[in-house]
Amino acid sequence: MITTIIFAVIAVCALYVMLAYNKFVSLKNKTAEAWSDIDTHLKRRYDLIPNLVETVKGYASHEAETFEKVTKARSAAMAEHNSVAKTAEDENALSGVLKNLFALQEAYPELKANQNFLKLHEDLTETEDKIQKARRFYNANVLIFNTKREQFPGNIIAKMFNFAKQPFFELSENEKEAAVKPADVKL
Repeated sequence: MITTIIFAVIAVCALYVMLAYNKFVSLKNKTAEAWSDIDTHLKRRYDLIPNLVETVKGYASHEAETFEKVTKARSAAMAEHNSVAKTAEDENALSGVLKNLFALQEAYPELKANQNFLKLHEDLTETEDKIQKARRFYNANVLIFNTKREQFPGNIIAKMFNFAKQPFFELSENEKEAAVKPADVKL
């Protein structure tokens, strides 16, 4: 009788460990899938940038410094990264220099009217929106994974099988400030 109870307790514990392990694997894979989605949209953005720079060069050829900054930021963003934080840093830098590139349209009215520029601007804006959606999806999956990893008894299983905490893909401080302006806050 006691042997049966001990065996049942061991079986229940083993079953729990197996189910918890499988849940961590599933959450880790969902996080990887979400990151892959971000990566796909980032590559699309990288592909659009050279065409955009060439179009703007036709109207603002003396803005060489801006073009050089965009090219350098694009190269840095495309480089192989070993962390989500470094990827986010380079992507935020690229977003900043792209804003400078788009600001040139104010100084060059002919550029504003160029159909190719308008189409590239629209495509890039759409891609940026997709990146933001993918970032939110990724961060939601990271939150679920990290919460499960930190809660008891999941933290024991996570530690046993070395499930490391996943990093968030965060906005830069400038983007955070731009996201909520004082005028947007209603009291």
